[in-house]
Amino acid sequence: MKINYPQILKNNIINVLKDVLKIIDKQGLKEGHHLFISFKTNHPNIKIPIWLKNKFPNEMTIVMQYEYWNFRVNKDDFKITLSFNDIKSDLCIPYDSVISFADPYANFGLKLSSHEKSKKENDKNKTRTAKAKNNIVDLSKFRKKLN
Repeated sequence: MKINYPQILKNNIINVLKDVLKIIDKQGLKEGHHLFISFKTNHPNIKIPIWLKNKFPNEMTIVMQYEYWNFRVNKDDFKITLSFNDIKSDLCIPYDSVISFADPYANFGLKLSSHEKSKKENDKNKTRTAKAKNNIVDLSKFRKKLN
């Protein structure tokens, strides 16, 4: 049996995002917290207005801060209504379409790896893995530095 560490890590990072969104759903955004969420607009289960998909054919970033409506956290996605140039638009964003999210107020962010790696990226990763003596994730670069 081969343990798929990258997939386990990705699932747990998605759970961090889900937990943050659940907190926001129950308590709202407070004390200056706000989220930047980048996602793939070409994901098969994404639901955004066609004019947004045409404007951002591969990916886009939304900001959750002051004005958002109809926010719902579901098992496989979250739904939100945002205003783009004074046009309220409904979005349904599957968690597995999310590329990254960040809360600049908390100096926190996570990048999720892509499901759709190119052959070139896969070949590079195989070469790196073969050369590496071990496969350790250094968490120190993700920790917040205290002054």
